[in-house]
Amino acid sequence: HQPMYHFLSHLAFADMCFSTSVIPNMLENFLVERNPISYHGCGMQLGSTAVFGTVECFLLATMAYDRFVAICNPLLYSSKMSTQVCVQFLIVAYVGGFLNASSFIICFYFLFFCGPNQINHFFCDFAPLVELSCSEISIIVLVPSFTSGSIIVVTVFALLVSYVYILITILKMNSNEGRHKAFSTCSSHLTVVTLFYGTITFIYVMPKSTFSTDQNKVVSVFYTVVIPMLKPCCLLNEN
Repeated sequence: HQPMYHFLSHLAFADMCFSTSVIPNMLENFLVERNPISYHGCGMQLGSTAVFGTVECFLLATMAYDRFVAICNPLLYSSKMSTQVCVQFLIVAYVGGFLNASSFIICFYFLFFCGPNQINHFFCDFAPLVELSCSEISIIVLVPSFTSGSIIVVTVFALLVSYVYILITILKMNSNEGRHKAFSTCSSHLTVVTLFYGTITFIYVMPKSTFSTDQNKVVSVFYTVVIPMLKPCCLLNEN
């Protein structure tokens, strides 16, 4: 249990920072008619959401691998999920988060704003900022989409491979009690993964022409407010 709770603590930290960078400003928007945010403040908010959102992607994939080792190779668990290995996974998660956020922040500072400056969103997300920009956006939009899309593809691939092997191992079990225990170990994590990846894929990977700004706002509320509140309940209840 020790590696899992280690990852859960960092997931909780990432959730807290992710939500804190958005919710206070969102609540202020509800209370006042005009809520200005500085140019650099907008860049910081965009960067912080990208950092901790990416960290969550890597942590959820790592937790799937942890379950894979626990169920498929229980005798090797202590060596495959040693403290050193856990630290390496965490380093990859945070470095990946900062690299992905860097692509968003750099592209943000390449945008020029020469017209209306009212963001049609409750926080500084990249898509509504691009809509306000009057600069050439083809390459600027492509870079963050590529980096975030690559991270989603890599982490989803790790998740799928882990759960395919877990499913094969569970189906080979003779004990109904063992199957039930293995399924209960994975069900909550799989629910959180589905909700989280479903919403961020909708926002950052699907073509922007397929959904409206209002739909973007609704989905953003789910992955910035609702899902972070559900994760601790689901995952701690599971463990």
